[in-house]
Amino acid sequence: MPRRVTIDDVARLAEVHKATVSRALNARTSDQVNAETLKRVKRAARQLGYVPNAMARGLRTSRSMTIGVIIPDLMNPIFPPIIRGIEHVLQAQGYTVLIANTDSHDDVEISAFESLLQRRVDGFILATGRLDDQPVVDQAAAAGVPVVLVNRGSGMGGYPLVGGDNVRGVELAVAHLVELGHRSIVHAAGPPNFSTTRSRAEAFEATATAAGVAHQTIYANALTIEAGFQAADTMLAHNDIHPTALMAGNDLVALGLIRRLRAEGLRCPEDVSVVGFNDMPFAEDFWPPLTSVHMPLRDIGAEAARLLLRGIDTGEQDGATLTLPVTLMVRGSTGPAPA
Repeated sequence: MPRRVTIDDVARLAEVHKATVSRALNARTSDQVNAETLKRVKRAARQLGYVPNAMARGLRTSRSMTIGVIIPDLMNPIFPPIIRGIEHVLQAQGYTVLIANTDSHDDVEISAFESLLQRRVDGFILATGRLDDQPVVDQAAAAGVPVVLVNRGSGMGGYPLVGGDNVRGVELAVAHLVELGHRSIVHAAGPPNFSTTRSRAEAFEATATAAGVAHQTIYANALTIEAGFQAADTMLAHNDIHPTALMAGNDLVALGLIRRLRAEGLRCPEDVSVVGFNDMPFAEDFWPPLTSVHMPLRDIGAEAARLLLRGIDTGEQDGATLTLPVTLMVRGSTGPAPA
């Protein structure tokens, strides 16, 4: 069996001290090594087939150099950009990201959390926040593991949260529809136990009232195309609701609304305008292209990772909320109110 290549072998070939090799091959300290030496060390490591021992490094720092990320729905297109942002920041610092998908099931979330905890992750980024009871948040606190919430907050409070400016997003969407002449708007919101739903619904009520337009909020039971379809069913079943514009809780709900409107023989945007939320990838490729509130998803993930690293390094966390700016992407799903 061939002998395992060691850090001493790399140091000899690169003609540097082994401490320099250690710094050069650690993403957190490589900037302390001058460019020429860094290149020489990496070339030697490649030539010898040397792989740094992350476990040994973790033992020296009392860290596993792994982070657990728990998301509620891997099929929801908003999460890949968030995860890319998380990975971009964490991998640059030498961390490995372990991702668990829960399909919005509490028992799966608890099981995933406990499994990651057993792997001694250094911290968690949770995209599964909700306003009702959430045992994993308490468990993380009890275990002394830093937690950052992303996109959705928790009813527990006291944990850092990174998300987009939901209130401003609603204001932009409603102002756009009012400018197009719409005087009756329905908000097809997400599930009421999500913080994003609450903030957007409250902002919609305030903004629509201030604009003097007729308005109503209905709630989808999930943030899916199917839930949007069902929400449109509910709306169409009530003879007292006749909107010329809809603002959806997210882009998937918006697609479900448009699908149900088509089944009813209604055209978008000629008969009913529709605005989505999040501006998920490929929203511009739908037909009609979807007007949507653009959330900086990758930046949200990156900032969540930076907050978590700060908590790991300092051992301190607070309940601060970091809110990133949003914009409205106007496309073909909104148009002038019908005469």
